[in-house]
Amino acid sequence: MVFKKMLRALGVGGPSVDTVLSSGSAMPGGTVTGEVRMQGGEHDADIDYVALSLVTRVERSDDTQGHVEFDRHVVAGRFPLRAGQTHVVPFRIQIPWETPVTAIGGHRLHGMTLGLRTELAVAKAVDKGDMDPLHVEPLPSQAAVLAAFERMGFRFRSADLEMGRIHGVNQQLPFFQEIEYHPPAQLAGGISQVELTFITDAHGMTVVLEADKRGGLFTQGGDVFGRFQVSHAEAETTDWTSRIGEWLTQAAGRRASFGQGAHGAHGGDGAHGGGHGLHGGGLVAGAAAGIVGGMILGEVLDEIGDAIFGDD
Repeated sequence: MVFKKMLRALGVGGPSVDTVLSSGSAMPGGTVTGEVRMQGGEHDADIDYVALSLVTRVERSDDTQGHVEFDRHVVAGRFPLRAGQTHVVPFRIQIPWETPVTAIGGHRLHGMTLGLRTELAVAKAVDKGDMDPLHVEPLPSQAAVLAAFERMGFRFRSADLEMGRIHGVNQQLPFFQEIEYHPPAQLAGGISQVELTFITDAHGMTVVLEADKRGGLFTQGGDVFGRFQVSHAEAETTDWTSRIGEWLTQAAGRRASFGQGAHGAHGGDGAHGGGHGLHGGGLVAGAAAGIVGGMILGEVLDEIGDAIFGDD
């Protein structure tokens, strides 16, 4: 009898679970709907709860990567599940506004992994199933920035998540996304790459840029930072390509007086001072085509290190 209980606790002869999403894509701050479909096993079981979690892969300070659960919803409490019985739990959950972008125009953003994991507790034994992939498309305001990068001739390099926090920004999640680009030809002599970060909430977003400036015979290389704040409502009123282009041109011409570069610019474990060389790849051509609208920029900060960011 004890052995049978152990087998059931390990899932042998126990209930089966299948989570079906109404749509495989969502946007930051949006809703995800679907059903958790359970089939009773060989014996009656008391289900303690059913929970859904958002899980993604994050890079840590030691350059290792691990899966992090960053949002969790209990969609069903305790209920009996008879042997062979079918039980369906519909759900509707809101995902965080800071959920990272993982796809553009239906095409996966290379380097990003994110999914919804189903957790079933039976007789105090918790079974965490496999992740169901979830594609997170950019908000219209985010898409306007991404489209501007495309129009300006930037080439996508990679995307990843780094553990840490950006000071001066109302960041909720313990990590932030970096989308890395190779610069267009007219900037390649002064800048080796640009990293783009969105910190988003219900009212608007902060766009953080990091330009890796090349050193020269009489100048030192280093990182130059910019920060732009914009509301979602203002997203269609400004020529984003011109505004961000002006900042990048200025960043490429920075003098050596700004120092060697700001290491540890992002607070927390994810401190870094340049790209990590993750897997390369091309952003699908035309993925952001058809996205229109500009953004009104608020205060523009173009400084190094702790003037914009700080260390935890």
